[in-house]
Amino acid sequence: MSEIIRDANFAILFYFLALNSFYALLLVLSIPEIWEQTRLAEDEDFQRLMQSDALPPITILVPAYNEQKTIEASVTAILALHYRNYEVVVVNDGSKDETLEALRHAFDLYEIPRTYPETIPTKPLLALYRSRTRTKLVVIDKENGGKADSLNAAINASRFPLVIAVDADTLIEPDALLRLTRPFLLGRRIAAVGGTVRVANGCVVKHGQVTDARVPRRLLAGIQVVEYLRAFLFGRLGWNRLGGNLIISGAFGLFRKDHLLAVGGYDATSIVEDLDLVVRLHRYLRSRKVRYEIPFIPDPVAWTEVPESLRVLARQRERWQRGLVAAMWQYRGMLFNPRYGRVGLIAVPFYAFGEMLAPLVEVFGYGITVAGLALGVVNVPFALLFILVAWGYGMLLSLWAVVLEEVSFRRYRRVGDLVRLLLFATLETVGYRQCGVWWRLRAFFATGGRKHVWGEMTRRGFETATK
Repeated sequence: MSEIIRDANFAILFYFLALNSFYALLLVLSIPEIWEQTRLAEDEDFQRLMQSDALPPITILVPAYNEQKTIEASVTAILALHYRNYEVVVVNDGSKDETLEALRHAFDLYEIPRTYPETIPTKPLLALYRSRTRTKLVVIDKENGGKADSLNAAINASRFPLVIAVDADTLIEPDALLRLTRPFLLGRRIAAVGGTVRVANGCVVKHGQVTDARVPRRLLAGIQVVEYLRAFLFGRLGWNRLGGNLIISGAFGLFRKDHLLAVGGYDATSIVEDLDLVVRLHRYLRSRKVRYEIPFIPDPVAWTEVPESLRVLARQRERWQRGLVAAMWQYRGMLFNPRYGRVGLIAVPFYAFGEMLAPLVEVFGYGITVAGLALGVVNVPFALLFILVAWGYGMLLSLWAVVLEEVSFRRYRRVGDLVRLLLFATLETVGYRQCGVWWRLRAFFATGGRKHVWGEMTRRGFETATK
């Protein structure tokens, strides 16, 4: 028994060392990506090209459920984007509040006949509206079917070859679409592209735009700022170099419409439709030997409101983990399968054995370490080494994410904001991390028994974010 406990401790120590070292590799790989993307964004010839008629037309898909507080600000910001040719399709998915009435009042909607084919099956549509004051705006009212079903309804109504999915609680920066289409202007075979999502809590928001980026003072929201920096700034940038981005945020992702139709749109039975769709796209395109890229670009930015209560955050993180477990099981045939290239050999194994299993291994590690200390098999220095590798390495990566933000994009220009970021990156390790492990652990026991619904969240509203 003593030998088993000792061997298990060493195996778990090696697991976390390998996992965090892979995160460190992503961090290193993100540095040349940031340099390259910044160089392209500042190129004068490219800037002129982005202002020309060469830009492809885009349909912006905005699913909305109980978004009365933020829908007007969000849609207003979208309609003010600096882009020549685009349309906005908002889908009211059977909201129980006054979301539709808010849209009707703000944009003077009138009903129009439905003239397009419903290529992807969805829940029944109740009405189709157009705005008298904003000609680019179309609103669909339909029975409740969930976010994926709403996105499919918007895809059916879209007229243009590129579609971008945007959450109704998301504020897109005015030039974000110009930046997001950059890969398409480079002649690359782009299937989809993702942009950065940042935390709007605590920021100054005026007329649907973030005018002053601030780090929130509240602990829960502040730690999530660090999480989002780590996930987007080096996590997904690093995957560009490895060719295996499996996630494009559902709050801000651009896709080729023909590819979406080919794979049947979003899966209405999935609880993390963004992950499911991207994995399905990889599988479809790889299996047909189609050359493609699914890159991430750091400078197009959208801002979103994150949970400020433990209860809502726990529900969100458990849902994300359940979706990850379900996706890894559903697409297990891609695991270590050379047919899918680096996606099958690197990305899927990392998400399966790293992201998915990490909470199980960590809890088991706590238990086996305590048992080893009690039996005298594990000494205190080894136990501290385990904590250092499991927690300290992760904290160091969070701190480096803050540093990377400060030396590259510098959205938070006040010294106080930088100090708070560094503080939250440190505090994340104790308390918040353990809560996250527990929430994700619970997901393993709830994967098959939950109804697929919208991830509801109590919102304060953007215009109150400065209070």
